[in-house]
Amino acid sequence: MNLNTYYAQGCATVQRHWRGSSAQRLWQAWHAELLALLPPRWRARLAGGEPLQVLHWPLDEPADPTPPRVLVLPRSEVLVQTLTLPAAAARDLHNVLGFELDKYTPYRADQVNFHAQVLGQSGSTIKVRLVVILRERLEQILAACAGFTLQGVDVRDGERLGVDLLPQALRPKAAKGGRLNRGLLLGCAGLLLTVMVLWLQSREALLIEMQAQVREQQAQIGQLQQVRQTLANTQGAARYLIQRKAAQPALASVIADLSQCLPDGTWLEQLEVDDSGQVSLSGQSTRASALIAQLKNCHTLDDPQFQGVIQPDNDTGKDHFSLRAHLHQEAAHGSSAD
Repeated sequence: MNLNTYYAQGCATVQRHWRGSSAQRLWQAWHAELLALLPPRWRARLAGGEPLQVLHWPLDEPADPTPPRVLVLPRSEVLVQTLTLPAAAARDLHNVLGFELDKYTPYRADQVNFHAQVLGQSGSTIKVRLVVILRERLEQILAACAGFTLQGVDVRDGERLGVDLLPQALRPKAAKGGRLNRGLLLGCAGLLLTVMVLWLQSREALLIEMQAQVREQQAQIGQLQQVRQTLANTQGAARYLIQRKAAQPALASVIADLSQCLPDGTWLEQLEVDDSGQVSLSGQSTRASALIAQLKNCHTLDDPQFQGVIQPDNDTGKDHFSLRAHLHQEAAHGSSAD
C-alpha cells in the first residue's frame, strides 16, 4: 500500500468523523454568522457564486433554471425516524446505518438514499434522525428537475431539516467554497505548527537561561569555596603564630634570665630577637670565653654559639663578643586565643 492510499484513507476517515459532528455544526453556525456580516456581493463570492435559491416540490410553475437551487421535498415523500444508538456509532454513522437499515426501515440499503443527523448525546448514547427516500422515487423527482442545477435535496417538515438526499455522484464539486475551506484548514494547520515551533523555541530559550543561571551559581560556589579555603588557611596560620608566640618566652623573661646568667664584668651592647625565635646578642666581657657555659644555664635560651671570633678592645681592656642562640620553645599552657 503506497503513501497515496494511506493519505486517501486518512482523509476519508477524517471526513467521516467530521460529517454530522457537533464541531461541524458549530463551524457552520459560526461561518453563517460571519457571512451574514458581509455585503451581499462578498457573501455570494465566498459562498462559491450566486446565492442558492429554493425549489419546492412538486413543481407548481415554471422557474428560471439558471441559478443553482436546493430542491426541498415535502414530509410525505420521505420516511423520518428518530433512533437511539450507542455513542460509538457516531464515528462511522453512515456505514453503521447502512448495515442495519433494514432493521429500522422496511427497505434495504441498496433500495434507498438516506441521510443521518446526530441531534444530541446523552451519556453513552446519541440521538439520531434518519431521513430515508426510495431511490426509485428520488430518480423520478430528479428526472422531473433535469433542467435545473441542483446543489442538494432537503426535506421540509414545518421547517427545513438541513439534510441532503442528493446522490453522491450528482453532488457538485466544491469550487471556491471548497478551496476556501481547504485554505482555512491549511491555515489552521500552519498556525498550529507555528504555535508548536514557538512553544519549543520558548522552552529552549528557557532551558538555555536556566543553564546559564546554573553555570553562574556554580561559579559563585567555586569562588565561595576558594574564599573558605583562603580563610581556613589564614586561620590556620594565625593559630600557628599564636601557638608559636605562646610557646616562646616573653622578652622580659629573656632579659631577666640573661641578667642572672651573664657573669659580672659583662654587659650587652645589642640584643635582637626575630620572629623565628633566633636571638643575637653582642657586647664586652672580661670572661668572654666562658660565656657559652654560662648561657647554657639560661632557661630561655637554647644552643648558644659564638658568631665570629672574640676580639680584644684596647680602650676598655675587655673582649668583644658576638653570640647567637634560640629561644626555648615550650608547650603553650591554657587555651589558645583564636
